[in-house]
This record gives sequence, structure tokens and C-alpha cells, in this order.
Amino acid sequence: MSHQGLSSQTIAVVGGGISGITTALEAAEAGYDVVLLERSPSLGGRVAQLNRYFPKLCHPTCGLEINYQRIKKNRRIKVYTMATVANVAGSRGDFTLTVTLSPRHVKTTCTACGDCAAAAETTVANPFNYGLDQLKAAYLPHEMAFPMRYVVAPQVIGTPEGERIKAACKYDAIDLDEQESSFELKAGAIVWATGWQPYDAGRITPYHYDESPDIVTNVEMERLAAHDGPTKGKILRPSTGEPPKRVALIQCAGSRDYNHLPYCSRICCLASMKHAAYLREQYADVEVDIYYIDIRAHDKLENFYKKLRNDPQVRWIKSKPASIVPGPDGVPLVCGENTLTREIYRTPYDMVVLAVGMQPSTAAGRPAMDVPMDEYGFIVPEGSDGGLMSAGVASGPLDVSMSVQSATAAALKAIQAVSGRARP
Repeated sequence: MSHQGLSSQTIAVVGGGISGITTALEAAEAGYDVVLLERSPSLGGRVAQLNRYFPKLCHPTCGLEINYQRIKKNRRIKVYTMATVANVAGSRGDFTLTVTLSPRHVKTTCTACGDCAAAAETTVANPFNYGLDQLKAAYLPHEMAFPMRYVVAPQVIGTPEGERIKAACKYDAIDLDEQESSFELKAGAIVWATGWQPYDAGRITPYHYDESPDIVTNVEMERLAAHDGPTKGKILRPSTGEPPKRVALIQCAGSRDYNHLPYCSRICCLASMKHAAYLREQYADVEVDIYYIDIRAHDKLENFYKKLRNDPQVRWIKSKPASIVPGPDGVPLVCGENTLTREIYRTPYDMVVLAVGMQPSTAAGRPAMDVPMDEYGFIVPEGSDGGLMSAGVASGPLDVSMSVQSATAAALKAIQAVSGRARP
């Protein structure tokens, strides 16, 4: 099929997590212009918020930094952060995206010196740490943020404190008058790499997540274990700040459950095993109980499972707990029935970690155009003839390596779409 008549060979990638970054790089390095749109102040998505990831338990900073260097060196990639797609019109080869830019209040002349943060007094919840701690109202999203540029929170705009923050910047990089703006983008193909959000543990009412600080989610556990997290990498009991002696890791919290997420999110079993490893690395005497329906450790990752199976301080309990209730001293009690022994248990723990599943980000709001979705909200366009693709967890539950593979495939489909070689 000839590409005659196609008005744009630019590829728009919506979402700047590991999948969006990979799609953008693969397409740009193949010679195509790419515009990468990310709604948060920096790239990296959920992967940037991990402490380590499989298969080698590497810190994600390394792999992300390599990709950031590739972006910096490639003139075919244009990156917009704090950008959302408000509307999409047109069809393959001739899409028009209306992109809204939220104010950062910090210009590109920012050197990340930190003087603005030193002048700030107000604190706001830290989104990078899932609200587990506070940061100054003038802040760097995290220590390895890309772009390496501060953000001024809207809470101080129009206040004397905002003026003090502006005055503290010797590079005149603070723009307190910046307003929301928008622009139109022409693209021949769109790749939706909009990622995922952790399932809301507060909706699992029998687990009383919102009622105890010692009940945390798996994504919060990643930040507790991270050196730049709220506890500087030391896993501590949130209510007391003391090392936990006994920890429960609960699989399928809200997953494989028709009341919540009916599907398996693929990563949760391995994430909990990783959390057991974190705990055993830090504390020689900690006891870890893993409650599971069944364990899914695919391919070579089964070796990691076998290693933990041989750890005498990691106990495996085949059960989906019925409830978590506060004990008389506030300690969470995990209650249920052991599927193998039929024993009824009511066990106290210093901490409970809920392995919540991956919900597509579309749950928080549909894309700005009508794209094919499955019954769970994952974006599943058929073929590339329509000029629309999905990558990574936008298309279904995937781990990091599978997301990268999916993104590479999406880049190829997008290239086929803009070059006129699409196949159904």
C-alpha cells in the first residue's frame, strides 16, 4: 500500500513510562519524528518508583538513565511533560491531538540548584512516594528526574511565600504567572502507553487498609525499601518507626476476584517474593508469611521462588485471607482458613503488605478518543491500519521486560502505519 496522501509521518506516544520511552526511542532511532507526552513532571512512570526490578534485582535508575541519554542525543524526539491529551480528531495519517500543558512554574533555565526549595516553607504530599511523606512546595520530583527541573506547587502561587521562592532563584527560572496552555499536534499514528495504577486497596473493605498505617500496599513497600524513600531505605513499621519482627505478604489483594479485578496481574507474586527478600536482607530475625492462592513465577524466575522456599524464616500459607482486623493493641490480625490444613487462623503481624493488582490508567478516565478496549479497560486496537496502537501495561498486565518487548512491537506497528505499510 502506498503512503501517498498520508499527511504526517510523526508518531505521537502518549505516556512516558518505560513503554512510552522505549516506543519513542525505537521509532526515532529508525528515522521517524516522535512526540512523547507525559502527564507528570518527569519521565519513568511506575518503573522509576521501584526500588529494584527483575530479573537481576537491578535498580531501575541505571536502565532509565541510559534511555534518558539516548533521548538527549536524538533530535527526532520531542518530550513534553505535564502534558495531557484533551482531544483527538482525524484518522490514520492525519490525526490532530489537542495537548494541554499544566503549569510547572519553572522554566527550562532551571539548574536544579535547590535554592527555591530552601526558600519554601509549605510542605505537600510527595506523589513519588505515594504520599507516604512530605516535600517542600518547590521540589524536584525525585533525585534522578528527567527532565532535571524543579516544580512549584500550586499551593504557594499568589502568596508571599511564592514571591520568596521566586526571589531565591538566581537564574530567574521561576514563573509564578504561568497558566495552563494548549497546542495542536499533527501525527500519523498514536501509541497509547498510558500505563497502570495500583488498585485502590481501600475498596477491599474486609482488609481495612485505610484504618491502619501498618497495612501498606506493594507499591508503597517499594518506596519504603528505596534509599530515596520516606524511610531512606530502612523498612520500618509505619506506626512506631521500629523494625518489624513479623510481616504478612498477602497475594491477590483485590485480584482474581469478581468483586474487584477478575484477572491476574502477572507481577504480584514475584513482587511479594522480592519484598520477602528485602526484609530478609535487612533483618536476620524477621519472620515473613506469604499468603497465596497459587504462586506464579514464570520462566527463569522460578529459581528465585525456589531460593525463598528454602528459607526457614519464610513461611508459605495457601490461603486467601478473609479479613484483616485491628487487634486490641492496634496490631493487624490476619484472619482466614488455611486451604491445605483447614486450620482457622487469626495471626498478629507488625506489618501487612497487600499485593494489589495492576489496573489500567483508563480506569481514572478514558482516552481522549474512542479506542478499542477490552472489558477491563485495557486498550486493544486490532492491527495498525487504523493508526492506533497500545504498548506496555496499557495493553494488559505485563512485567518490565515484557513491557519493553510490547513497546518495541508498538514502534514497528506505528512505523508501518505512518509509512503506509500497515497490515490488519
